[in-house]
Amino acid sequence: KWRIVFPNNGRQGKDWKQASTVYSGNRIQTTKYTWFTFLPQNLFEQFHRLGNLYFFFLAVLNWFPQVEVFHREITVLPLIVVLLASMIKDAIEDYRKYRFDKTINFSKTRVYDK
Repeated sequence: KWRIVFPNNGRQGKDWKQASTVYSGNRIQTTKYTWFTFLPQNLFEQFHRLGNLYFFFLAVLNWFPQVEVFHREITVLPLIVVLLASMIKDAIEDYRKYRFDKTINFSKTRVYDK
């Protein structure tokens, strides 16, 4: 497949040198995570959801002996299952975006110019 690009050579042609230093690559990247930022960034996003925060609060509250209702491990289990399922879903989505970006970035490009 060919990717066809139609440049706008009007006003942007004058600022080409300045724009080429800022945007040196023409690579598309739609992924959200990297290998190093996946776990902290995903956990940060997961705990912005009210349901996950609620289960986390219950798990922390259950570690105090005065208010312990269930076994400590049982209250953490639903939170771990939900977080793990969401993490797996986000990882699969991000990997699919990565593969699609890779195919777009390595496709042949035909540029129409004046």
